[in-house]
This record gives sequence, C-alpha cells and structure tokens, in this order.
Amino acid sequence: MLLAMMISRKSILRLLLAALLGCSPLHAAPAKPNILWLIAEDFGQYLGCYGAKDVHTPNLDRLAAEGVRFTRFFTTSPVCSASRSAFMTGHYQTSIDAYHHRSHREDDYTLPEGIRVLPEWLRDAGYFNANLFKLPPDFGFDGIPKDDWNFKTRSEPWDSRNWADLKKNQPFYAQLNFFETHRIFKAPPHADPAKVDLPPYYPDHPVIRKDWAEYLDSATELDRKVGLVLQQLERDGLDDNTIVVFFGDNGGAHVRGKQFCYDSGLLVPLIIRWPKSLAESAPFAPGTVSDQLLEAIDLAPTMLALAGVEKPPRMQGRVFLGPHAEKPREVVFGARDRCDETVFRMRTARDSGYRYIRNFTPDRPFLLANRYKENCYPAWNLLKQLDAEGKLTTPAQKLLTAPTMPEEELYDTEKDPHETINLAISQQPEHQAALAKLRTALIDWITTTKDGGAADDYSLPIKN
Repeated sequence: MLLAMMISRKSILRLLLAALLGCSPLHAAPAKPNILWLIAEDFGQYLGCYGAKDVHTPNLDRLAAEGVRFTRFFTTSPVCSASRSAFMTGHYQTSIDAYHHRSHREDDYTLPEGIRVLPEWLRDAGYFNANLFKLPPDFGFDGIPKDDWNFKTRSEPWDSRNWADLKKNQPFYAQLNFFETHRIFKAPPHADPAKVDLPPYYPDHPVIRKDWAEYLDSATELDRKVGLVLQQLERDGLDDNTIVVFFGDNGGAHVRGKQFCYDSGLLVPLIIRWPKSLAESAPFAPGTVSDQLLEAIDLAPTMLALAGVEKPPRMQGRVFLGPHAEKPREVVFGARDRCDETVFRMRTARDSGYRYIRNFTPDRPFLLANRYKENCYPAWNLLKQLDAEGKLTTPAQKLLTAPTMPEEELYDTEKDPHETINLAISQQPEHQAALAKLRTALIDWITTTKDGGAADDYSLPIKN
C-alpha cells in the first residue's frame, strides 16, 4: 500500500513537472520545437509545386502539401555571402557592412554591438546548434557546412556538425546546405534539353538549352537528397517536434539570375512544415499557399518567436508567423554591390505588382568582366559571341550585351514576369504612379536603414 502511494506521488510529480515544462510525460520531446533549415544554393522557384516543368520534385512538393508555400519570398541580396549575412542576423547586409561579396575575409571585422547571428540568440534560449556536415552513412553524401558570412562572430555559434548529435540534444536548431544547384552541375540527366522552356531574354541555342536542362536536373537531384533527410528525420522520431524550413539562399545560377536584382536573382522558394505534436497551435493549415511579401531577413525573428524568444529590439526583419506576427510588408528591398572583381551598385524595391531597380553604376555593361562567370557560365561568353554575329534578335536579349545599363528600370511583374519590358520611360499614368511610389520607397529605405553603399566610391575597384 505504501509502495503504491509512493509510486502514485511520483507519478503526480512527473505530471506536474511535465505540465510546467509544457510537454507530455509519455514523450521525450522537448517543450520547445526543434528547427531544421534546409538551404538550397543558387535556387529559384524551380519546383513542381511552384509550377516548374521538366523537374521531378515529389519530396519538396509533398513538404509543401503538408505545410505552407510562400510565393513572394525574396532574399535581400542576389549573391550568397551578402544574402546569408543578412538572413542569419535579421538585418539588411547594407546596414551591417556586409554587402560586398566575400568581404572582410582578411580583417577582424565583427558585427556591431547588439547584433548577432540566429544560433547565438537561440543558444541563450537553450538550443543546441548544428551546421551539418556529417550525415548518416547510407545517405551517400555529406552536407556543406557553409556559413559564408561577411563578418566574424565573437564566439563559435555551432555546437556540432554531426546529424547523430541531434536526437540527444533537443531542442536543436540545425541547418543543412545542399550544393546541387550551385555550379558546376553534375546531376543525373532527366530533363530533355530540346523541350525545356527558356526565358525570353535567352536566345534559343543548343548550348543554353543544355545548360538550362542540367540546372533543372540538379533541382531533381536536390529533391532526392531532401527526401532522404526528411525520411531520416521521421526514422529518428524527430519529425513530430521539428519545424522544417526549406528555402534558397539567392536566385538561380544563370546569367540574368544570381548577382542581378530581378526576380530571377532574388525570388526564391520558401516552404515551412509545422510539427505534428504542435498541430493545435499551427499558424497555417496544411497545403496553404501564401502570397505575402516577405524578405529573407524575416526568417530570423520569426524563428525566435516560434522558439518563444522575444525579437531583439534592433532587428530589422519582421515576425510573419504566430501570435507575435507583425504588420505585413507592402514593399521589399534588395541590393547588389561588388561581386568578385566586378563593381556595381544596384538597389531595388518591389511591391505586389511592380519591381523598380536603380542602377547607380549605369556606365557599365551587365556582362562586365567576371572571371568566375566567364569560366563557369556557358551562356556568358556565348551571348557576347552571338551579339557580335548579329544573332540576338530581341531587345530583351540585346539588353544583356549592351555597353551600358539604364539608370532606372520598372517592370510589371504580373503581366511581364520575366521582367523584359522596361516601363520606366512609359508615360502611362499607372506606370508613372508605380515608378514614383517605388522610387520614393527606395530612397527612404536607403536613408532609414543607413545603406553603407551610399558612401562608397564605386568609380574605383574595391579590393577583396
């Protein structure tokens, strides 16, 4: 009898403790959700669930069907190091001196006081942080433990690089990078080059068709690997308490994509799946499609909010999910600066209907000398050759090889999704209104966010 009473009291104590911790005594799951980021490199919205053709992406399509798919999610830079510097801090790269690609590699530049990367904030809330490299052996591949930030952190933000450490260290924040859609493409063939749909700013040429098909094949291979990760998450019993977030770090690795301020360089996929154990508190129904305007810097404060952490006061990103969601954005912004040895300054503002681009270095051609692209992008040199031969037939194709670029660009993203018809010189009232609105918004953004590029001398080369 006495033993039964003691057991009963222990059971009650366990129940009370579980209630205080917010978890069931019958499960080992932590009170706070795990967070897993799956990051694709140089990846636009080339998934079946986004309407892409000639790709086979059943795993990510299923993830979208089980979660929410965002159609207007933009990085704040079209190149990896500046983009990652921004979304990992929740701050525009132009506000924290992280806007030149692969800058501060030879100095000890650290972030301004009070600004930190996401895993550092989460560690204070009890999270274990992993930038995954070592994956289960049967995967047949390892992760890419990429930071690529244009600053140094004051402390080591990562606790592990090993998938095997996740189950015993909950709650965790982990990120896994996939290299497939970064050049050079090496995926098994799937798409037929003769049948792929090329954007209208490319000439119909076998070299370009082959390159485009190989990129789509890399998306198919990316999906296969994501499927293995999701399967392992379930096998380890972690899927019920893990928020899964899939997105791209910047746009596609094509001549007019990565490093340029069009949708093709800044618009990327974002899919979020809510854990089953927290289904009652899910901020969206499975299969939801959201057209809300989002910036990648909104991820950091949103993850903090979902982990029960108050948004740091200086963070520029906005919470977009859950009870602490902030006012939705009406305009999103982006910036491109020096990439490799190529010096540009471009700024852009986009709302739900138009994109505005201000080129502060209009004296230079879009295809300004760049050793990396000349060596890795088959279309880069081909376009110049076709132009010299008089074989570029449309204004959209010829714009890429023109000796200069327009100071201002404006595109109707609904009627002209490939952004080929520059409306900045249009006299139609609706175009003039859109131009004035976004021009003003961009000037205000440059001022209020203290865009560091405004003080740079872009007439001179910038040393890496």
